[in-house]
This record gives sequence, C-alpha cells and structure tokens, in this order.
Amino acid sequence: MDTNRLPHQLARTRRFTLGVPRAFTLSPDGRRVLFLRTRGGEDRTSCLWLLDGGRERLLAAPETLGVAGPVPEAELVRRERARETAAGVVAYSADAALRTAVFAVDGALWAVDVSPEPGSTDDPHTPPVDGSDPGPTATPRPEPTAAPRLVPTAGPVTDPRLDPTGRRVAYVTGGALHVADLAGGGDRLLAVSEGENITWGLAEHVAAESMHRTRGHWWSPDGTRLLAARVDTSAVRRWWVADPADPARPPREIAYPAAGTANAEVILHLLDLEGRAVEVDWDRTAHEYVTAAGWDAHGPLIGVQSRDQRSLRVLAADPDTGRTTLLHEQRDAAWVELIPGTPARTASGSLVHTADTATTRRLLVDGRPVTPEGLQVREVLDVSGESVLFTASDEPTETHLWAYERNLVRLSDGPGVHTGARAGDALLISAHTERGRAFTVTRQGRAVAPLTTVATVASLDAEPVVAPRVTWLRVGEREIRTALLLPSWHGPGGDPLPVLMAPYGGPAGQLVVRARHWFLCEAQWFAEAGFAVVIADGRGTPGRGPAWEKTVHRDTLSAPLADQVAALHAAAEHCPALDLGRVAIRGWSYGGTLAAAAVLRRPEVFHAAVSGAAPSDQRLYDTHWRERFLGHPDEHPDDYDRSSPIGDAARLRRPLLLVHGLADDNVVPAHTLRMSAALLAAGRPHQVLPLSGATHMPTSEAAVEGLLRFQLDFLRDALKSAGQPV
Repeated sequence: MDTNRLPHQLARTRRFTLGVPRAFTLSPDGRRVLFLRTRGGEDRTSCLWLLDGGRERLLAAPETLGVAGPVPEAELVRRERARETAAGVVAYSADAALRTAVFAVDGALWAVDVSPEPGSTDDPHTPPVDGSDPGPTATPRPEPTAAPRLVPTAGPVTDPRLDPTGRRVAYVTGGALHVADLAGGGDRLLAVSEGENITWGLAEHVAAESMHRTRGHWWSPDGTRLLAARVDTSAVRRWWVADPADPARPPREIAYPAAGTANAEVILHLLDLEGRAVEVDWDRTAHEYVTAAGWDAHGPLIGVQSRDQRSLRVLAADPDTGRTTLLHEQRDAAWVELIPGTPARTASGSLVHTADTATTRRLLVDGRPVTPEGLQVREVLDVSGESVLFTASDEPTETHLWAYERNLVRLSDGPGVHTGARAGDALLISAHTERGRAFTVTRQGRAVAPLTTVATVASLDAEPVVAPRVTWLRVGEREIRTALLLPSWHGPGGDPLPVLMAPYGGPAGQLVVRARHWFLCEAQWFAEAGFAVVIADGRGTPGRGPAWEKTVHRDTLSAPLADQVAALHAAAEHCPALDLGRVAIRGWSYGGTLAAAAVLRRPEVFHAAVSGAAPSDQRLYDTHWRERFLGHPDEHPDDYDRSSPIGDAARLRRPLLLVHGLADDNVVPAHTLRMSAALLAAGRPHQVLPLSGATHMPTSEAAVEGLLRFQLDFLRDALKSAGQPV
C-alpha cells in the first residue's frame, strides 16, 4: 500500500469525484439513459453521454464544440453553489420524450439530438422483428444522431431549460429571462431586468445554499408558459471578497444576507410567450421564503416558509390569475425541515409531503402517513402516476431506495448509500458501498419485485491507493454511530496510538456511512501515519429523526461537542490502544467550528486542533441557515454567543491551526481573520494558514495535497507536548 500517494491522488481526482456518472435522465420507456461523466478518474472535463441499447455514446465533449467565451458571472456562482468539481458540460436539460437535450458551455447554448440510434430496439422507425407490416402510423426514419448545434442567443447563457415538448429553451442572460426557439431560431425577451440588483429566473443565495432550490424558472407541461422568480437584492447587505495574492484584481461584490439582516425580495410571476406577466399572490410578509416551486399537470405548486421557519405552506397557484390556494401547512416549535423533492402531487392530485413525529420523519400521501415509525424519509426522487420513489433510512449509516404505490417496497439491498431515477418500468439504482460505486438499470422498477438488471453505466472513478479499514461502532447510551480506523500495521498489544477525531458533526451531513467516501480514505491515510482515527456522528446530524436533529436548536455546539467526547471515550474502551493523553481533532466548515470549540472548551480532553473554513461568529453566516437553529440574533443574542467559539478565544491553551480559503463566499474569510485577531488580542499563540484563491472547499492540486501534508506535520508536532498540565 503506497499510502504516501493518497494526497496527490485526492488532488488529481478531485476527491474521487471525477469519472463518476451523475445527473441521470431516463427516456419514458426506460430504454435510454442520459447522463454526465468525465472520461476518466483524473479527467476534469465533463461530457454528455447516452446509454442506448446497452451501449454508451458520447454526445457532447467541449473540445469538439469549437466556440469558447467568457463564462457568465451568474454561471460561475451557480457552479460554486453546486460544488462543481469539473468543467465542460456540467448541467443539461432534456424534453419529456428524451429526444433533445440542451446545455451551456462557456456561455454558449447548444442543442443535441438524443433520439435512439436507427435500428435500435428503442427506434420507433425500425420494422417489427417478425417482418410484419409496420402499419400506416410508421414515419420516415430520422437521420443518424447529429453533432451538437449552436443555438443563437441574446448573450452568454446561464441555466438553460428545455420545455417539456422540446421546442423552446428558456435561459438567463444579463439578469433577463429569454426564450430561444430551437426550430425557427428566434429569441424572445420575456422578462427584463429593471436594475443592476434585479434578476429573473435565477435562485437567490439562501435558496441555493440552504433550501435545495437551485432553480429560478419552471416550464408548464405544454411548454407555453413559465413560472419565474424575480429576485431583488437591493436591500441585501453587500460584502466584497478579494484575492490578496493578486492586488491588481478588483474585489468581487456579493449580496450576502447575514443573520438578522434583510433577505432578497423574491416574487413569482406567471409568464406567457408574449411576455405577459401575472404576479403570484401570497402573503410574502408572513412567508418570505420561496422554498420550492414547479408546474405539474394540475398547475403551479409552490412552497413558502416564514422567516422564523416554524411555518411551511404548500400553495396551488391559478395559472391565469395568480391567486393561490392553501393546500397544506406544517408547523414546528423549532423549525420545519425542508425535504428535497417536496411538495409534489400524484396524477390524481394527491399531495405528497413529509411530516415529523417526535422520532420519525414520515412520508404522507393525500394526508395519510404511508411510511412506518423509524423509517426516516430523506428525499422524494420521483412522483409518477400514483407511485412515489424516495430515499429513506431505518439505520442512519445506510440510505435505501423505496417506492410507495398502495404498498411500501424497498428496492435496494445491502449496506450502502442508494439513490436512483426511473421512467416507465425501468429503474436506475445508484449504489455507493464500501466496495465502491455501481450504477445499474433494472426493469420492473415500480415497486414490483424481483428487479432484472438490463444494463449498467460504467463508473470511471479512480481506485483509491488507500482503502478504508473501518470498524463500525454504536457507542454510549445514545448509540452514537462511530467509525474507528487503525493503522494496517498495528496489531493487538501494539504501542499506544495518538487519537485523531475527524468529525463534521453538524446538520448538513453525515460522515459515518457505509460507503467508500473520500473522507474515509483520507482518515485511513492519517491512520497509516500512526493515528487511531475516530469519526462520530453525534446529535444534530441527519438520519436519526427529528428529535435527534433538533437537539441543536438554540445551541449548536454543546450537545455535538459532548457527543464527540462520549464517542472518544467509548472508542477507547473498545480499543485500549487509543492514547487519551494524545488526542487531536480536525474538521472543516461546521466540523472546523466543532474542532475549535473542542480545544477551547474541553482542553483536558483535546490537545490540538485544525479548524478549516470554520464559522467562528455565527452572526456572519446567512439568514436561512443560521436563523433556522438560533433564531434572529437581535432576539436571541445569547444563543449566538453560545454557538460562536470566537467568544472563547481567551481560553485557548492548546495548539490551534486555522485554515481558510481567501476566495470563500460561503463562509467568508472574515470568520478566521476575526478569530485570529481575538486570539492575538488575548495573547494566545496560534497558527493561520491562508489558501490563496481557494473557495469553501479547496480544489487545486497544490492546496489539496499540500494542506493534507501540512496538517499531518502540525498534528505530529502539536501532540509531542500533549499531556502537559493545562
């Protein structure tokens, strides 16, 4: 095992994301699958592919398009929010029949034919195999699949969306919403930006970062009208993100709604192709957040939420008048959790959403719970006919694919993280297990077993040079899910090992999952360097039910930190080789906040910390995410102080390394700079490592590889003096 190569491999593979297929769309009969993928585990150019008749076809590669231009600023922001790790074709949109797809590359709009190849079993123009007369409905055979063609537009394109009939493309340029006609080549301006702070058809910051809503315009099923968001950021506070390494480059202005400050104004409009607009009417003062939107066969469907996030309403909008009707309201004393894919409606009009009991997040169809206690719904993937496809967990380290249509059926097997897509009787199952990734197309996917594999989509991600060796634990009275990774060369009776806690530990994600994620490979690399690595998902993390998640209401640090201590001690009971006199902790984003709090508040337990891209003052984070847990800072100042490690700066007694990307517009560098200033003012030695040009998650090879090796050296040096009196 050449463990020394892993940092370089993580950098070259963008943490093993390159070569992994994603963004699947199945044709209505399930015979063809459209998807994105790079051409290898170290190739950074994403391409558009089609699986047709069991064979893969490359439909679009950026280097063959022949046109390059500046990427619009709005598109760069969208990619950063989506955490894109590749360039090229990074998103696409297809019509309902999966005959045409559109995408943007370097601001240019392209369309490509994705019809089945002539002669394939999916080609309606192929004569019947029995030689019989095809009948009078047969039509002339189309030409073979053509190369992508450039679509004329009014300017550089962001977020192109093809209408369901495949005739027109809506897109945003210069803050205005346009529609391009694929057949005639005409371009229509539907909604013009009335000022530099107003955009049409794009998601605002908090929607994209915190609500799972990355879109700002949606077609009607017949392709004749659009539901579009008008976003006005005039009242939003302006921040500037600069690159100190390039003093000639002007700072970049961002509209950032910090906790307690004004949000963007979001108004929905119904637009026809002649540019006539009807405003959607609801009480925006009481429910200012637009959490979800769409247009199904029953009309526009919208989710809106109050500023305090204790009320979530589902509204049906009249497409002609804009008047809304309340379909459902959910309330919660802490906050109403937003579940991707909801709300939705079945073909009969039954509303699909979730509701929380004390212990379980359940799926409801037409107001009736259809999932049992203990099964935690995570995401609704598809609603077709009366069937609902969704993911859920009855064990937090695993996520499975489920379907409901009169009966509830689990569609995936074995430990791992599963998701999928479907059309007709075909189901694509994405399985991420401890062995790696697999993407399988099956038949009989509508809650009917058994499933028959008919094709696979190849994953070209690199094989890690360091494979995780995980012992999965449930520790303490709360059965905290914990992963323990030891050096491969360490055996029973070996020397004591210094401990490295490596949590995220917060509401945004889990690390202790039965899949070969990059962070487990990274943890094993630290283990091979001589550490016992402990990763624990304590209270506040997803997958354990509403009560578990909402333990962090009004205090986002105390319970998670207590659970890290409990997991550490329980892991040491399981494996006596763990040396509790030499314990370090490292984390990123919320995990970085937790790491800093650990050495500040529990220095008798934690002897060194690496805190990366950490929110140190919760007042500097955005409205929707931060106020969800802590409320408005003017009303709950003590809760913000309790959850901000910057107030504990004077308590530092242990080695602390602060790391931050200087181009981070999610957790802005001010968090780390202010934390460092507070430590300096208190006379507390510490280290700061600025990453020039890096955003929230560094991706450059130098930063990824160099940062890992720097952290290892820091932790080794810091623990040499561990165990001395605090």
